[in-house]
Amino acid sequence: MDTGIATEAWLYTTEREGTVRCHLCAHECVIRPGRFGICQVRENQGGRLVTHVFGRTVSEHVDPIEKKPLYHFHPGSISYSIATPGCNFRCPWCQNWSISQAPREHLAVPQRVSPPEAIVAAAVGSGSRSISYTYTEPTIFFEYACETARLAHQRGLGNVFVTNGYMTRGALQVIRPYLDAANVDLKAFREATYRRHIGARLQPVQDALITMKSMGIWVEVTTLLIPGLNDDPQELRDLARFLVDELGPETPWHISRFFPTYKMTDCPPTPVETLRRAYEIGREEGLCYVYLGNIPSAAGANTLCPGCGETLIERWGMGVMRNHVRAGTCPTCGRRVEGRGMSG
Repeated sequence: MDTGIATEAWLYTTEREGTVRCHLCAHECVIRPGRFGICQVRENQGGRLVTHVFGRTVSEHVDPIEKKPLYHFHPGSISYSIATPGCNFRCPWCQNWSISQAPREHLAVPQRVSPPEAIVAAAVGSGSRSISYTYTEPTIFFEYACETARLAHQRGLGNVFVTNGYMTRGALQVIRPYLDAANVDLKAFREATYRRHIGARLQPVQDALITMKSMGIWVEVTTLLIPGLNDDPQELRDLARFLVDELGPETPWHISRFFPTYKMTDCPPTPVETLRRAYEIGREEGLCYVYLGNIPSAAGANTLCPGCGETLIERWGMGVMRNHVRAGTCPTCGRRVEGRGMSG
């Protein structure tokens, strides 16, 4: 596959009169000739669906894996992180809106030509343990991510999606051999919130989470708590129950604090007490690992043993200070600590 401006997309079918249907994400856009899908980076060019972002990054950084956030996937390691422009959601609170919404907002953002081979070479050279497809939605640069992930596995690197989870089962089946872990942003647990604020549906995200789990992909979940939008205690309890019942109590849940941004500058930051109550709800519902993000507290970032309560991994900010896990277990009580590469 080349790295030109327009590269033929995967996972689409041609329908009548040159119309195409994209099967990559759960929108399954029907796109007429000369038009773009909801993501604004996939175009029908004369009955052929093309992607405009293959091999074109707007961001390349080396990050702690904890920034994703992934706390149970090789903790303390670094991950080479890339993004292209575009997104299939339109969240008004997006922290990376200047790149994720660039095509929709008609913003010009500098792009760098970075073929998959170059990304993998840079990741290896940086000492990264993995490559993360992040900052924007990796589903919309799926072909690029898949080609990079395939080469990354050949070099012994892991692959991580930081995603809104709105991909189809077909897309997950394609990426499955190369995708090791994912942090899925479960933005709310009410259908009305997804439809009104995001332009999407809740059920496909739930389905994708369950499918990832069944495929053996390590899954962690993040929920950004926004005052008055998704912080109702009953909604949080329903969300936590879903995680326990459908994904398992070992699924890490990251609860993150909202700060005003993009189209929600009039909304106040999330009260810390709201996050702490959500933490309590997650533990009450049976989740073994609940974390608090975007607050200056070490306690909410530490990994505790679900068996004896011992502090196993001590964190400050996005850094691991100490990792006491030995051979994947708690050194005090011997309980298994779920995750990948957990030992210090």
